[in-house]
Amino acid sequence: MQFHHHGYVSGDPRIQPAAGVGINRPEELPDQIDVLIVGSGPAGMLAAAQLSQFPDITTRIVERRGGRLAIGQADGIQARSVETFQAFGFAEEITAEAYRITEMAFWKPSPENPQHIVRAARAVDDEMGISEFPHLIVNQARVLDYFARVMAFSPTRMTPDYGYEFRSLDVADSGEYPVTVTLLHTAGELAGQERVVQAKYVVGADGARSKVRESIGCTLAGDQANHAWGVMDVLASTDFPDIRTKCAIQSHDGGSILLIPREGGHLFRMYVDLGVVPENDNGAIRKTTIEQIIAHANQILTPYTLDVRNVAWHSVYEVGHRLTDRFDDVLPADRDTRTPRVFITGDACHTHSAKAGQGMNVSMQDGFNIGWKLGHVLEGRSPESLLATYSAERQVVAKNLIDFDKEWSTLMAKKPEEFNDPSELEDFYVRTAEFPAGFMTEYAPSMIVAEAKHAGLATGFPTGKRFKSAPVQRVCDTNPLQLGHQAKADGRWRIYVFADAAEAGAPSPATDLAHWLENSPESPLAATPEGVDADAWFDVKVIYQQDHRDIDINAVPAVFKPEVGPFKLTNLEKVYGTDPKADIFDLRGLDRGGVVVVVRPDQYVANVLPLTATAELGEFFAPLLPGRRAEPVQAEPVPAEARQPETLQSAGSGLVANLV
Repeated sequence: MQFHHHGYVSGDPRIQPAAGVGINRPEELPDQIDVLIVGSGPAGMLAAAQLSQFPDITTRIVERRGGRLAIGQADGIQARSVETFQAFGFAEEITAEAYRITEMAFWKPSPENPQHIVRAARAVDDEMGISEFPHLIVNQARVLDYFARVMAFSPTRMTPDYGYEFRSLDVADSGEYPVTVTLLHTAGELAGQERVVQAKYVVGADGARSKVRESIGCTLAGDQANHAWGVMDVLASTDFPDIRTKCAIQSHDGGSILLIPREGGHLFRMYVDLGVVPENDNGAIRKTTIEQIIAHANQILTPYTLDVRNVAWHSVYEVGHRLTDRFDDVLPADRDTRTPRVFITGDACHTHSAKAGQGMNVSMQDGFNIGWKLGHVLEGRSPESLLATYSAERQVVAKNLIDFDKEWSTLMAKKPEEFNDPSELEDFYVRTAEFPAGFMTEYAPSMIVAEAKHAGLATGFPTGKRFKSAPVQRVCDTNPLQLGHQAKADGRWRIYVFADAAEAGAPSPATDLAHWLENSPESPLAATPEGVDADAWFDVKVIYQQDHRDIDINAVPAVFKPEVGPFKLTNLEKVYGTDPKADIFDLRGLDRGGVVVVVRPDQYVANVLPLTATAELGEFFAPLLPGRRAEPVQAEPVPAEARQPETLQSAGSGLVANLV
């Protein structure tokens, strides 16, 4: 972590200097807002956390509740989400407090006595080593807390605006703030009164009953719910031996249970199969009592018993798989004539069962996707046409998720005798592990994903898929690191230069590329505004094939050692050598002649090119970037002492205490 480039910092280095709209940020909701986010669930909070890194963009996130979420419904955190948390700076902390899934046990009726269940199999959670990040269980409320901290510690000092309910919106054909939004105060002295604000863009993250979705004429379409599950988070005494292991439990005639141990020990969640819902049920299944759920769980667990001592939360839900045909306010017929102003994310545009642990995870990637794109458009880094890629990319991902979840939830609801193969459930769990882990997303070619013309140069970095980390060794301090973990959610594009075999600075394609990047008017770096750090828009790193001991840091081209901050300090942390025990060139199938890997701000590979393909690199970025701009007006950085937590008291009392 680097934090002294603006001067010595003695306090919490996570607290960035206030800048832009974060200086004297008004507590009251402004009349005019750049981005209004509706709903403080996972998608909304991640989008807000991403936008909080853009100091000159006024983003506000409104929530109907009067305060923070206390008990979250979602709890499964897949490895891709932990990878995302790493970019936002809290992966290690949340991992420390979470329950970690390493195996899953499968229980089935005993062949000798079908009325009893027995452990039939175990499956390693990540047998193939899909990710270096773990699969976790942690309360959704804590995930939101961590994103709230990212926002509060950001240059914009953003905090959620609680006590506002979305009522309606109207999009005008013109104007700087074309979206007029009507809100309703739900708490405090103004409860019941309406509040009207104007926004440039609106993001609807307001759940399955989304009013933002309704306001843009979208509807959820798909299968009717026909299977019900009771879910409970409980503390209990039991003789079931795998109570602290994730389990799929199938009984002979009582249905199934998905058991999820929770963080903190003792607490666990059970999804209890309540069976097929009759067509004329009219919601009666939702009145199933907690006592009935517990009794049914005991029936499934026979010969083991479950004595519930405390119920933290419970609910009944019906499995339904629904999807909207677009994730923004532009009708298909209008795609070529206007760009979107309103977007929907998460459950507002896709719903599915909870048992695959995907809802929160996919929703957060929705927020990541739209967050950086709005930031780039509003800062003038990219044209408005970039925003059309959000719906095009995420609608496909949601469709794939629903297809997967239909198969998984159907398998979970089957009776043991209905399987063609007794091991079908566990085989499916192992075979499809990469999908629920969040690593099967592969974006199609677009203005931000190039055609895979040079895929053979980097077989381990497929274009359109997320950048998969690998070990390297940093030259300046000799530290062994994961390369991907050095990428932060700061809105920057990444350009990874995997050098040819020549030594650093010697005549070579890597050295020629470095010179082009730094000096050519066709280089994407030429678009970086005057008056900001040279790496403000692009994080350019070089990975040499040599061991770090054999790399002369002084010979490394200057573009890989940019001067940063008001003191123009040389950043030496962008130069790496290979790890002799785990060579990244071998691990990721990188051509020894060298290769450039371009990665988007949301960690997806956008392009793979030879070191000599400077024209192609320039052409890729040309539609995404403005020409060299005049020096922007920059706010003076806040002194180091203003980074201290007391400067955040106006952001909400008790915030820091709730987080650490």
